[in-house]
Amino acid sequence: MAAILGASAVFAQNGTDIIHDAEYYILEAQNGTVWQVEDDQLDTKLAELREKYGTPPNLIHLMWDDQPFGAVGIPALQQIRGYETPNLNQMAAEGMLFTRMYTEPACTPTRAAAWTGQYAVRSGMYTVGFPVEYEGIAAENVTIAEVLSEAGYSTGFFGKTHLGDIEESYPHNQGYDEAFTALYNQSTSLWNVEAEAANAVVGLKTELLPKNPYKKDATFLQDGYVFYVEGTKGGPTREWCGTSNECYRSFDTEARNRTFDFIRRNAEAGKPFYAAWWPMWISFIPDPKKETLQRGLVGEAYHKYLDPDVGQLMDLLEELGISENTLVIAMSDNGPMTHNPPAGAGLGEGPFRGGKGDFLEGGVRVAAQAWWPGMIEQGQVVGDIIHVTDLFTTFARLGGALEFVPTDRVIDGVDQTSLLLNGDSFSRRDSLMIYAGPQLAASVKDHYKMHWVSADPSQAAAGITSVFDLLNDHRETNPIVVGGFHFKEPFRRMRARHEQWIAKYPHLARGYGPAYTSIENARPETVALSDPPEALKNLPFDLLDFIQQLPNLPFDPSGDVGFDFD
Repeated sequence: MAAILGASAVFAQNGTDIIHDAEYYILEAQNGTVWQVEDDQLDTKLAELREKYGTPPNLIHLMWDDQPFGAVGIPALQQIRGYETPNLNQMAAEGMLFTRMYTEPACTPTRAAAWTGQYAVRSGMYTVGFPVEYEGIAAENVTIAEVLSEAGYSTGFFGKTHLGDIEESYPHNQGYDEAFTALYNQSTSLWNVEAEAANAVVGLKTELLPKNPYKKDATFLQDGYVFYVEGTKGGPTREWCGTSNECYRSFDTEARNRTFDFIRRNAEAGKPFYAAWWPMWISFIPDPKKETLQRGLVGEAYHKYLDPDVGQLMDLLEELGISENTLVIAMSDNGPMTHNPPAGAGLGEGPFRGGKGDFLEGGVRVAAQAWWPGMIEQGQVVGDIIHVTDLFTTFARLGGALEFVPTDRVIDGVDQTSLLLNGDSFSRRDSLMIYAGPQLAASVKDHYKMHWVSADPSQAAAGITSVFDLLNDHRETNPIVVGGFHFKEPFRRMRARHEQWIAKYPHLARGYGPAYTSIENARPETVALSDPPEALKNLPFDLLDFIQQLPNLPFDPSGDVGFDFD
């Protein structure tokens, strides 16, 4: 355990020492004087808040899966889709609705980006994994939980990580004081006998299937999966509940209850807290009783679970008297699963083309809003670019923890405190990079977007610009060609600077090793995944030798359903 928790990094002595991506410095050179004036005013406002409450602000990051821009916060768009979320809509109306919140194209990359403040390619966490991975986010990464812990925050994680199943990737080994964790995604709602019986999953639960006389290898698919773990920083790890459908359906309720208990305990103790509440929120085995006109998994889950829980959260913060001292960011982690979604899911496109796995706007431009009564002016709709990595740096600034942000790596997130407290047009970014797996697929500058990946050999593949004006072509169907030739070289310069910075600050690799280690109550079949049975110990190789080769395998987009490099 000491080796896992002992990774070192160089930390900033002040906010100016943070290493940003190259484009940030170009903006800072032109706007830095104005930003300094803004920062002085913001410091005064935050100091007044701290004097009133005695602590820096509490921070809550609520994030759920696979939803497009407009899924919450805009009642008219919800009416089109056949459901409503009155509590989430109230939160948006009382706070700030983002129209250009960008994420990574899939859940694992976005979650890594939120933890580290970096594009997921920098931590090696750019692909989606499924049980058993034998991989995960490495100990060398520095998470927002570690940064805020250094500044005296209580840190809690409650929900889905999808950041690996090795010991060093457990949240309580990545800086969280306490964690209640789903290691994988919603596919595990089907990894049970009910789904096998309904043919919703195929060939997993062999106890329901006839004997296969041709099956020779009993190890190709193994039992012993662990879906949920719990633990505290420096303490033991335990499996929670099991792998049944009942456990899956109970997980979100337990995560919500633990989140609320964490908030209450710290509020009553007068200690600032950071809570990452990332619910699973839907099951691919639907509830037979329908409550919405949509009747899809999405509408039903909003109506029955997520939206009522958000209402309870706002009530709790009001009851505890800390709503004015608590910033809540509520958002989706990427666009909807529009490529081969489960039947009846309700995972349709929003206003933008594409979905989960795509570098199109539909894959990375999501529903998002901020709520901070008394600090964020009500009823705002902002058009600025903001990226999920920005939450890392903004939370660090608000928590007085910028000095603990590492300075031996690029931090892609920028401080967006001014956007939150000053409103529209006060973002400190006007560009971003969009990766599809390990490949840079698109770049955005202002409202223009360059596709670096194209299936059209007469356009980008042949060196001709493929630039889109997102204000006039938000579905990215009509590239500006002759009228956009002047964009080619500026975008190439922007990319060259980005890649020059990568050469100076190379990416980290994913961690890898035996899965599910150091689980105090591990089942025998779980232990067997990392300690093979006797019959398999006389092979001419160690059964786990393959783990050494995992980092060398080519990128597999099979779990990232929209990636297409043709």
